[in-house]
Order: sequence, then C-alpha cells, then structure tokens
Amino acid sequence: MAKDLLLEIGLEEVPARFLRAAMNQLREKTEKWLDASRLSYDKVEAYATPRRLVVLARGVAEKQDDVNEEVKGPSRKIAVDANGEWTKAALGFARSQGVDAGDFTFKELAGVEYIYATKSLNGQETSSLLPEGLKSIITSMTFPKNMRWGAYDFKFIRPIRWMVALFGEEIVPFEITDVETGRVSRGHRFLGGETSIASAADYAEALRAQHVLVDVEEREALILKQIRELAEEKSWNIQIKDDLLEEVLFLVETPTALFGTFEESFLNIPQDVLITSMREHQRYFPVLDAQGKLLPFFVTVRNGDARSLDVIAKGNEKVLRARLSDAKFFYEEDQKVQIKDFLSKLETVVFHEELGSTGDKVRRIRQTADKIAELLNLDSEDAQDVSRAADICKFDLVTQMVYEFPELQGVMGEDYARKAGEKESVARAVFEHYQPRFAGESVPASIVGSVVSLADKMDAIVGFFGIGIIPTGSQDPYALRRQAAGIVQILLDHKLDLTLDRLFDLSIAVHEQAGNLKRSAEEVRKDLNDFFELRVKKLLSDDLRYDVVDAVIAAGFGDIPAVVSRGEALMKAVREDATFKETADSFTRTSNLAAKADSREVNPELFEGEPERELFESWQLLHGQQETWAYAEEEGHMSAAEAELTALAGLKQPITTFFDRVMVMAEDEKVRANRLALLAAIDGDLKRFADFGKLVWQ
Repeated sequence: MAKDLLLEIGLEEVPARFLRAAMNQLREKTEKWLDASRLSYDKVEAYATPRRLVVLARGVAEKQDDVNEEVKGPSRKIAVDANGEWTKAALGFARSQGVDAGDFTFKELAGVEYIYATKSLNGQETSSLLPEGLKSIITSMTFPKNMRWGAYDFKFIRPIRWMVALFGEEIVPFEITDVETGRVSRGHRFLGGETSIASAADYAEALRAQHVLVDVEEREALILKQIRELAEEKSWNIQIKDDLLEEVLFLVETPTALFGTFEESFLNIPQDVLITSMREHQRYFPVLDAQGKLLPFFVTVRNGDARSLDVIAKGNEKVLRARLSDAKFFYEEDQKVQIKDFLSKLETVVFHEELGSTGDKVRRIRQTADKIAELLNLDSEDAQDVSRAADICKFDLVTQMVYEFPELQGVMGEDYARKAGEKESVARAVFEHYQPRFAGESVPASIVGSVVSLADKMDAIVGFFGIGIIPTGSQDPYALRRQAAGIVQILLDHKLDLTLDRLFDLSIAVHEQAGNLKRSAEEVRKDLNDFFELRVKKLLSDDLRYDVVDAVIAAGFGDIPAVVSRGEALMKAVREDATFKETADSFTRTSNLAAKADSREVNPELFEGEPERELFESWQLLHGQQETWAYAEEEGHMSAAEAELTALAGLKQPITTFFDRVMVMAEDEKVRANRLALLAAIDGDLKRFADFGKLVWQ
C-alpha cells in the first residue's frame, strides 16, 4: 500500500523574490530524505503562495524497503591469524556490523582477499520515520535572509504560524517553535478561513474552496489567460516581462486581472520613465498600441476575486498618479541643470574608497577610451565623439530621476544629453556604454558606444583586481564576471582588432598612473588572464566540444574573434572530416618530439634525404601565409581559420613520410638537433592554431 504525504508550512507573508527558490529547495530536500530513508514514491510536487510552502509526495510506501547489504571488511591477512583464528580486527568488524564472524565470506578484490559481512535490514514503518524526518527537512532549509521571532533561537524565512503534516489521513506529529502539526490550514486572508484537511490527497481542492490556488503553474496560467483576454477585448499590446510576472505570481493566492488609466498629460514624459515607474514601484503591466507606443492604461493583478474591481482600479489609479507626478517633477527639475553641473557633483560621489570618486573613474574611462580609439585607428570624428561620450557617460547618476529610478541609468543620460544639444552619436553612446547589462542583451550598436563600454568595464575590473578584490566562488559583489563577459562579447560581435592583452596593458597603465594599484602589475595581469580565460571558455563552450575548447584556448585566446573562428573551424573538421584524426595524430607526434628541441633554427644543408627536404619545403610554403588565408575569407570561400587549418592539414602526408623514413634521433648530434629544430618550427605554427594533443577521440 502507498499513501500521499503532505507537509504545509504556514508563514507570515514571504517576499515574492524568495518563494520560487524556497519551494524548489523544499521539494529537493524531501526527495533526498525519501531516497536516503529507502522510501519509494511516485513523485514529489511543491507549491507556494505568499503565506505557505508546501510539498506533496505522491504514492509514498508505508514501509521502508528491506535490504540485504554486503559490507567489505579487512583483508584476510589482517582478519585471520597464523592459527586460522579470527583476529581482534575481524571480531571488531563483526560487532560493528551486528553479525556473527562465522557468517563471513571471502572475496578477492584487485588480487587481495577481503572478508565480507552480509547483513539484512528489515524496513521500518514509514509513520515511525516521518516525525523526525519532516522536522529535519524544515530545520535544514536555508534562505538569503532569515528571521528570529519571540524568544526562539530557530531562524526561518518568516515566522511559522501553522503546520499541516499528513500521511494519508493520519497526522504526523511534531512541533517547531511551539507550533504543533495538525490538519487545519488557513485559506485566503480575506476571502477564506480555516479548513480541515481530511487527507493529503484532498489538500489542493480544500484550499481552492478557501480561495487559494496553491499550484504555481495553475496560478500563472490563469494570470496569463486573464491578461490575454483583456488585451484581445481592448485591442491592446500588454507587455508581460518574465521577471514582473514571476513577482506577481508569488504576490497572490487568488489572481484577478484588472485595468486602470492615467492622465494623457503624463505621456509627455519619456516612455521608459513611465514604464519603469509602473513596473518597479507598482508591479503594473504597461499597455502599448500596435506600434509600441505607450497608452494611458495599465494592467494589474489583485489578490482577490472580481468583486468591486472599479473601486480597486480607482485606488490603483490614485497611487499611480502620485508616482507619475513625482516622476514628472524629477524630469522637469533635471532639465534645469546643465551637464557640466552634474559632472561637478560626481566629484563628491565615492566610487570606491580605494579607487576614488566617480569623477576619478570618469577621467580614467576617458584616458582608456582615447587610447582604445587610437589603437583602432578611428577617424577623427569618431575619436572626438568617444572622448565626449566618455566625459559625460556617468553624469545622469546624480540626476533626481536616476536617484529615484536607478534602473534608468543610461536611459536618462541619453535623453538629457540629446535635449542638451549633444551629438546624436554621443547621446546614444551614453546609453550604450552600459551594454550588455545582462546575459543575452545586445552589445552597443555603435563603435563609439562600444569603445566607451570597453573602457568603463575594463576600468572596473582592473581597478578591483588591483586592490585585491577578485570574484571567488559565488561572490561577485561588483558584477565583474558580467562585465568581463560583456567585454568578450563586444570584441567578438564587432570583430575588433584589439586583443585582451592590449586592453589589460592600457587599463593597468591608467591605474598605475593614478596610484591605485596595491599589487604588482605582473600579479594583476596574471589574474586578469586567468579570469578572462574562464569567460572565453564559457563563450566557446556554448557551441563547441570541451576538448576543442581546450585545444584552441591553449593556442591563445587574447584575440577573441580569432579564437572563436579557430574553434569553429576545428569543430567542423573534427565532426565532418573522417580522416582528421590521422591528421591530428601526426601533429601530436610532431609536438611530442618538438619538445626535445633546443632551437627552431633549421639548416637545410644538414638534410640527408628527400623526406626531410619535402617536409621543410611543405612547411615553408604555408609559413607566414596569414594574408592568403584572410583573402579566402574576403572572397567568401571559407573563413581564414578554415583556410589555415586546411593548409596545416596539408602537412599530414609529408610528416607521415618523414616519420616513416627518417630516424629523428640520429646518432650524429648536429643531424639530430636539425631534425628536432625542423619539427619545433612546424610545431610553432601548429600551436598558433591549436594544441591538437588535447583533442579526445572516441
């Protein structure tokens, strides 16, 4: 027989942002406990609302599985003495396992005989295991933030107010902070009341009768259905952002969508300001027309039924009107201040106590950006735009609007810069230099925005590395991993002729000049190299096999477009060329012997046969032919990396012939050194593409 197992933890309202993770954690801990307790079950479901965390295990066995377990003991040499009697070690092992020494068996493992004890464990009744088991699941849960209440030492996400624990129809008895388990749950705070749960299987329907939809997926489907029906009825485009939907989902137990309106005069404020105010402060969904223009309506979801929706709408309209009035005031006040005055305020804003003010950071960004523009050979107009954009890229941080809505940094900077008469390219770069702000966001579209973005992100990374603040584990308070990934993506998407090494050197020099480095430049550069290698590996691993990634990374990863191109070319060869394993093997053999060489200086006069000469001439034909390979890409035949790999693959036959017919380790020291030098010279070109020895073949 099997029964359903229910555990409901009733709480004071939990912040929505914590509930998904807490719900999943409860399910995972329950599954692990059931598995560890040898209790079979069909599946484990988890639910959550603002006032409860719930786990429902379906088809849990009423008794543990019986097991016969074989345990390895000491070796025969240790277990049996010279007289054939059991030693103290063997008898101690028997006692620890609860078996008789006479029941030992011997088995050989890796050429050594060991004693084994076979013990049978009879399964216990599930009901006897549940009280301590369920209590341990609850008390072992962890959260980003915890609370203590009353005089209790126990900590949890919010105070526990009731608990329901049922195995089938029977209560599982235990208590936490003087709250005892029972079968009485609580419904919607205003629409429902207490309800007695007859059995675990009845839980969801019993709560539904009390106006609580415990199933998260059911609530989400209902919210989306209501919003879409409203959009269809009104011919609206209602924007549904996943993060806002997720938050709303865990704010309600009975969702009902409704709409309200606001004065059209507010539409004179930039659309992003209105949408941010609605989303971030009020959890409203903005309403757009078919062209994506904001309409004077909003949609919200109440935690209740459809009664008195007009009254609810008016209350929300009143609150939103106050919010938008504040936004309008901030917007109008900001425009009374000149950009230069905002910039002067940056001098009083601390970026980091060891790295100076935000004004200091802006000056470093300008220096780095100017040097990047010079390295990229930007024309004079773009270079001037880079300088100006770098100068003003952070001015909006001290505006009233961004102070109120930090999410609008860059957005307001672009708008205010444009209204202040800045060039369009400069204004746009003020917004773009924050991109990409999160995984999946596009990089800056313009070269001006890209250069300032690179300078800004590299300044932050080098600055913090320079004072010893380096991300470890999950700790990355300054989002340096995200910024490094952004740098890599910008270099790749724009195919910039700029290596990571050059960027490191530029920014390190700027920080050294400012006196910010508390560590040696060599230490900082090494840590930067290791840090960015992981970011590049992550980028490549999205599309390439791990061994292909390791192979091309070993050849250098500073030129991001080049390492990606080499990875793609190598992956294509490994996947599509049936003979490429033989090619890679010949390269690996070359590399292994090349490691013995003391020089790469080859003297053709020391060649003793045609195979040596043929290999040397074949290598010379391709050595230093980068322009030829680039031409193949320009003509659209194949990428430069594919052309290079094809050329390198042409060495397979002369390499094979060389190894078949030439004794590399000749007795004549000069001949031997010359042959090794030839292999080392070839290996140098191979290793500039990849370390083919890292490829793994099935």
